[in-house]
Amino acid sequence: MEIPTIKTPRLVLRPFSMEDVDPLYQILHEEDILRYFPNPNPPQRERVGQLIFNQLKHWRERKLGWWAVEPRFKKQLIGWCGLQFLPETEETEVGFLISKVFRGQGFTTEAAEVSLLYGFEKLGLRRIVGIAHPENMASQRVLEKLGMSFTAKTRYFGMDCYRYSIERSD
Repeated sequence: MEIPTIKTPRLVLRPFSMEDVDPLYQILHEEDILRYFPNPNPPQRERVGQLIFNQLKHWRERKLGWWAVEPRFKKQLIGWCGLQFLPETEETEVGFLISKVFRGQGFTTEAAEVSLLYGFEKLGLRRIVGIAHPENMASQRVLEKLGMSFTAKTRYFGMDCYRYSIERSD
């Protein structure tokens, strides 16, 4: 499967490549960037390469995954965004991580909106969920801006989370 590249007014969502290992490694080592993730410890460089490899495999197997996110007019990795199939619950999650340097500019919401549209219009998904740590107010705001509704306080990946959801009909 060829992974699509999607352009928004300010962003390019493109397939990851192994050239992204070092830039993604740098982003994942920004202070507290993984604070609300199940494992808040930054990964080693080889683990970042494995993460990219696994995302490319996820695309081949599921026809969805994370895109590398860049500003439209500058070739610079600023994070990732996209859809992830969760085998434990058989749900599809919209997920995102943007470098702290680029936060507060609406990039996360812009990338996540495109991800939802891709899931609903191209893949025909009926529902997409969003998961946020209870203390991660910024991610909760992004999910709410996407039109997602809080549905439950639950557990994902071994940690307490807030679950949000949106239906294609919404």
